[in-house]
Amino acid sequence: MFHPTHPSVPTETIGARVRELRLIRDYSLQELGRQAHVSASQLCRIERGDRYPSEPILAAVARALGVNVSVLRGQPYIQALQRDQLDALLTPISAAFDDWDLPPDDAPPPRPLAVLETAIQELIALRVQAEFTKLAERLPGLVTEIAIASQLQPAGHRQERVHVLQAEAARTAAIVAYRLGYMDLARLALTRMAVAAPHSGDPRQVAIERYERAQMAADSSRLSRGVSLMRHALRDLDDDGDPATQAVRGTLQLRAAVLSARGGDDSSADDWLGQATELARVTGETRYYALAFGPLNVRLHQIATAGDRDDHAKALEYARTVRLPRGYAPTRAAHYWIDRARAEAWTAKRPAALTSLHAARTASAQLTRYHHTVHETVATLLRARQRAEEPLREFAAWCGV
Repeated sequence: MFHPTHPSVPTETIGARVRELRLIRDYSLQELGRQAHVSASQLCRIERGDRYPSEPILAAVARALGVNVSVLRGQPYIQALQRDQLDALLTPISAAFDDWDLPPDDAPPPRPLAVLETAIQELIALRVQAEFTKLAERLPGLVTEIAIASQLQPAGHRQERVHVLQAEAARTAAIVAYRLGYMDLARLALTRMAVAAPHSGDPRQVAIERYERAQMAADSSRLSRGVSLMRHALRDLDDDGDPATQAVRGTLQLRAAVLSARGGDDSSADDWLGQATELARVTGETRYYALAFGPLNVRLHQIATAGDRDDHAKALEYARTVRLPRGYAPTRAAHYWIDRARAEAWTAKRPAALTSLHAARTASAQLTRYHHTVHETVATLLRARQRAEEPLREFAAWCGV
């Protein structure tokens, strides 16, 4: 069933899903509003599709309804995924993690450790490029091969090197599954990372696992749990003066800032951003563990947190100060353009918003196509016009809105 004015827009929006779940639970608008701390009139507008909920409101409503945020967003985007055949590619990844500790008896011996390390670096490069299809094709065999290698290495440094590989393979699978809305697979992969990371000899791997897990907590509407994970990770990862450690600590602070903003805790969000800003002045621009930390990434998070607070004018003000360097990580560039497009859409700069969405698509097509903020922004642009122009309709059809 599609919208009569916009044939490419499914009528089963976030608002429709909220209403359906509210009625299943026999909640009135007033009762749901009381539990979610959202006014009944605002909920009514959301259910009618007159407005998209902000991240904090979406999290609060999901929590009150007892579902994940991804359920209200309608993830995974099944039809689009099937067109890309990604859903079929993800099943073997899950099977590989199921056999994590008992790889097949008839599997060939693993390649040398140095070769596996190179393969993981290639995997990380694909992850940064958001090449989900190539990642999904390579992951199952590599996960199994590394599992076999872990059983063959003697205790000591070589065993730690294998656990680093396991942690990064699991992290990659979790990121791909999360981006595509397959939350069960994402959580399974992170449990495997949680097993491997403490044995890697690198405490930063443990902190990064908590960093990734905090995103899962946020999707389950447990924003405070995500912030708590960041506090624990920072407590356990001492600042030893190593630039890599400082960069990871700064990344944890930025995630805490975003989660605090989504939870409506503006004071804590500002405090976390302040700490990250100070640290970024010390580190400058860095890239460790496929994480970008520095003054630019702090600015990108300021844009995101302002948008999550519904302060879209401030988000756009921040966005206009950004000049992405040549060769900047495609996923980071795409996130910048996605957040900028949201701010432009909500400040009635609609042609600019569509231009920014196209820039995001150019930077990273697969990330943009499946990103929930893109879907929300496109829907906002469609609602703003009685009849959408063809470029907007084409973009909406491309990303499955």
